[in-house]
Amino acid sequence: MSSSAPYYFTAGPLATRFNRIVGWLARHGISLAGTAELSVRGRKSGQMQRVPVNPHTYEGQQYLVSARGHSQWVRNMRAAGGGELRVGRKVRTFTAVEIPDEEKLPLLRTYLEKWGWEVNQYFKGVTAKSSDEEILAAAPDHPVFRITVEG
Repeated sequence: MSSSAPYYFTAGPLATRFNRIVGWLARHGISLAGTAELSVRGRKSGQMQRVPVNPHTYEGQQYLVSARGHSQWVRNMRAAGGGELRVGRKVRTFTAVEIPDEEKLPLLRTYLEKWGWEVNQYFKGVTAKSSDEEILAAAPDHPVFRITVEG
């Protein structure tokens, strides 16, 4: 991958299978450690695309962090401006605003504190205990959206 291409950590076969299971569980009302299934409209296909996510709450606001980087759901979210989070029959429609890199430090640190056991491998050595400078250096590789649930 060239250095000019946006960072994206592609899921291997095991991670793809795991994500399918986690998504299926969320769709059927079972949330593992707070996971939910994200549905966002595809920017090219127009079809709803589904992927499991770890919604993150910080100072009373909810966020979605892309641990794997500039993934398809991130690109779709930028185009769609929102989507749905599902756990079982509970579907929450939301709008999304992308957070600038310079505002991500506390969000990424607290996200890594909660979800690091699952996502540290995607942060190229950066953990919740890394310095502010290290986390800020990783920020451009990990898009973050503040979500506002409608209704």
